[in-house]
Amino acid sequence: MCPGKPILPERAQAVLDLAARDYPQLELVLHPAATVEHGHFAGDDATRLAAFLDFANDPAFDAIWFGMGGYGSNRIAADALAALGDAAQDKAYLGYSDCGTLLGALYRNGVGKPVHGPLAGDIRRGEEPVRRVLDWFSGNERGLEPGLDHRPAAAFNLMTLAMLVGTEFMPDLTGHVVLVEEVAEHLYAVDRLFFHITQHLHGIAGIRLGEISDVPENDRPFGQSEVEIAEYWCAKSGIPYLGRAEIGHSATNRIVPFGLA
Repeated sequence: MCPGKPILPERAQAVLDLAARDYPQLELVLHPAATVEHGHFAGDDATRLAAFLDFANDPAFDAIWFGMGGYGSNRIAADALAALGDAAQDKAYLGYSDCGTLLGALYRNGVGKPVHGPLAGDIRRGEEPVRRVLDWFSGNERGLEPGLDHRPAAAFNLMTLAMLVGTEFMPDLTGHVVLVEEVAEHLYAVDRLFFHITQHLHGIAGIRLGEISDVPENDRPFGQSEVEIAEYWCAKSGIPYLGRAEIGHSATNRIVPFGLA
């Protein structure tokens, strides 16, 4: 299902066809609302909320795989949490980008297993991201982010995390390695986002930097690379900078289960 913008019908069908052909042990079900267009969204707020609860509260489903990110999951998060039943507790919830709001809210409330990983709509980047998730659903962990270790982890889009901190949905990430990535933001905006999130992440084990991709060209060079920005704000806030991570808005986006892998 899609908590934000809709998935194109042809992309959804491509994922269903791939799973039916190469992963017969899995059964994928597309929610009818996932392809509905309502302005930016996959249906209005009530439609997307109902779609999420249809799957989350149905014991027949083992996981919810978000179709697209975009924007919109924050608009349904509070009502979703309030209406979750027992069946929602045992599921995996997998996606990234704007879906990080729901993942963070679920993690804060101890619901299911939130997982950062490719969206179904990432079929537009090729089959590999989708296969990574289908493998993970099948018990094959080859798609896990290679830097995961004995410490709990969580992964977010920078803008999504910046909007999440300070809200009722922000989980306690004390002791966690936090992986962050961003797309289509100027480097000065990336700098601003790091300034903001590092004010709220004291007590974490460290930050790892994923891809900062599709950076728009500004009227003048910013003067620092994305790595230098991350190192600068980590040093100022006393948060360890732990190097790069293989997450981002690309075909190489890896899987990061929240908590321990």
